[in-house]
Amino acid sequence: MTKISIDLTWKLNDGVLSPGKYSNKHEIKFNDEISINGDAAPDWKGDKQNSNPEQTLAASLSSCHMMTFLALAAKMKWPILSYTDNAIATLGKNSKGKMSVTNIELNPKITFSNNFLVDSKKMKEVQDRAHRYCFIANSLSEEVIVKIN
Repeated sequence: MTKISIDLTWKLNDGVLSPGKYSNKHEIKFNDEISINGDAAPDWKGDKQNSNPEQTLAASLSSCHMMTFLALAAKMKWPILSYTDNAIATLGKNSKGKMSVTNIELNPKITFSNNFLVDSKKMKEVQDRAHRYCFIANSLSEEVIVKIN
């Protein structure tokens, strides 16, 4: 079994730990070279200059889906030049009435070289396979939508 870790650090600093009086800003360290500032989403008084858990969840899913798609495309020898995505996490109440990320929508756009074309049926099939094989997608219980444009 592979274990993957991060280190998270939050400090009270000059604040007061009482409702609405403290900062949620924290550091998430992925390794010795990579760290990001985390915070609450702006709707919950977080700083939009920092990432929030909902964004990082969408980023994790988007990244995993892309890497899985690229692995499948490489096996099929598709000449991909670029892959972009605009992942959108929607917050709301789930079926149990609890606040959650109710769905994540992926909007991948793939550019091929040499006028290579993939018909929409084949693209949907490969994107569906990428979704089924993605580790992060398999870890989520709410809906994930992959939109092919």
